[in-house]
Amino acid sequence: MTLIRNLLLLVTAAAAAPSPLVETLPSLPAPVAARSVCAGNTAADRSVWCDYSIDDDYYDVVPDTGVTVEYWLEITNITIAPDGFERVVLAINNTLPGPTLEANWGDFVKIHVTNRLTTNGTGIHWHGIRQNYTVQNDGVSSITQCPIAPGETLTYQWRATQYGTSWYHSHWSLQAWEGVAAPLIINGPATANYDEELGTILLTDWSHETADALYPSAEANGPPLLTTGLINGHNVWDGLGSRYNTSIVAGTKYRVRIINGAIDTFFKWSIDNHTFTVIAMDFVPIVPFEATVLDITMGQRYDVVFEADQAIADYWMRAIPQETCSSNNNTDNIRGILRYDNTSTADPVSQAWAQVDSCEDMPYDSLVPHLSQTVVHPTYDGSNMTVSVFASGSVFKWKIGNDSMMVLWDEPSLLQISNGNTTFEEQDVVYKLPEANEWVYFVIETIVAVPHPIHLHGHDFYILAQAESATYNDSVTLNLVNPPRRDVAVLPGNGYLVVSFLTDNPGAWLMHCHIGWHLSEGLALQFIERESEIPALLDTETLDSTCASWDAWTATSQITELDSGV
Repeated sequence: MTLIRNLLLLVTAAAAAPSPLVETLPSLPAPVAARSVCAGNTAADRSVWCDYSIDDDYYDVVPDTGVTVEYWLEITNITIAPDGFERVVLAINNTLPGPTLEANWGDFVKIHVTNRLTTNGTGIHWHGIRQNYTVQNDGVSSITQCPIAPGETLTYQWRATQYGTSWYHSHWSLQAWEGVAAPLIINGPATANYDEELGTILLTDWSHETADALYPSAEANGPPLLTTGLINGHNVWDGLGSRYNTSIVAGTKYRVRIINGAIDTFFKWSIDNHTFTVIAMDFVPIVPFEATVLDITMGQRYDVVFEADQAIADYWMRAIPQETCSSNNNTDNIRGILRYDNTSTADPVSQAWAQVDSCEDMPYDSLVPHLSQTVVHPTYDGSNMTVSVFASGSVFKWKIGNDSMMVLWDEPSLLQISNGNTTFEEQDVVYKLPEANEWVYFVIETIVAVPHPIHLHGHDFYILAQAESATYNDSVTLNLVNPPRRDVAVLPGNGYLVVSFLTDNPGAWLMHCHIGWHLSEGLALQFIERESEIPALLDTETLDSTCASWDAWTATSQITELDSGV
């Protein structure tokens, strides 16, 4: 079945007087330099962006573009066959993946999300967007909002203070892995030159059963065997379907943006015969380094540049699930095709790069941020952040710290704070950070031989230490001078991960495992950061009305809360 792409997608830009959106959003705490709008950059020098450059500190300086980029999205229920096997899918604007959203560094972004489902709530999270002083727009049900009820629309508004590659997805239960996910690009400077953009590569695992249908088995027996995987919504199964393929021109350098949007698959991504240069991880530009195989876990993104410098032929692009930590029934056949000069329609005969099955981040020493940052005298409060699994009746639950998260759909943290609640239930798993602009760090560790991709909302975190099959103690040396910085990092199996961030962004911020099963099974916590400042940031009318609509719908739908819905 042919996929309908970019249906109902509208984009508008206004670059004259400040729009109402600019007037209603709180000002950034950092100075915003007013500079002229320009075309960005060219192939001759990608390190510049208008009169900015890759050397500008994007934590403090943001272009004043005067532009509002606006999108309309609808969450829909369709039946399609992305790999030739037809099944029900939850989609964005009737497409899988959904439409790519794009803005420039410094733009304001306004996105209207309408829930066209009839038996389910929804909500959209803008993965990796720091939401500086706009916590209500983070899109996390049960934390920053109530779910959007069927037939209702919620408008999200935020500013593109970073640049690079990410994705947006539902943060309502398992919807992201039913199909409610798509790429998100913020254009800006880069640490290496290239001629053209090849586009985004969204990697997903896939099953011929829905994620909701598989969840009871996951909860009772552990991760289920997934059928296959998709590259940009394409693959083949049992002789049907079609592969993602694209044509490239010999001698051209291409930028490729790779996103792992899987529910539980750690991929190694590569292009046969081609080396590439890694130039960014998540939303952080890095000192370029060369590789042939990319380790990418759930929620992570990498930007790479490769040159079409091989013999004119067709070459496989591979996404290989790592059997050490993933359960997939099609590990050798999740592939796309790169065709030089559109020379043929045959399958390639190229061979894969030699690689070892493993579940880890790219080499720590290679992940050097271009913009150097130092962690200054970080504070550790001794909080228990041990990740463990336990039996709860007949099912498994995960927890981080003292409890497994189980928050209420209709009592999101921001609503509680808006109503003056200064206490939370134990199962809300709240860590309070009252001090402003303080460096804090946390030790996350596990004795379970399962790696976890840990994702933090509202911040980049600084990876001070990371080790597999090891126990953290006071003798571990913390890397405080320009450590790797990103928003998703691997907690190695039977190991530890030490992360730090600056408390510079008031809000209720989720930190969680990005394995979908584990998140629904409770592997999450929330930081309530600078709680006293949060009420002034909230649009209480929208917060209250979204929850009122949700309560009205649930009162008649008789649905039962089985997980946190985050």
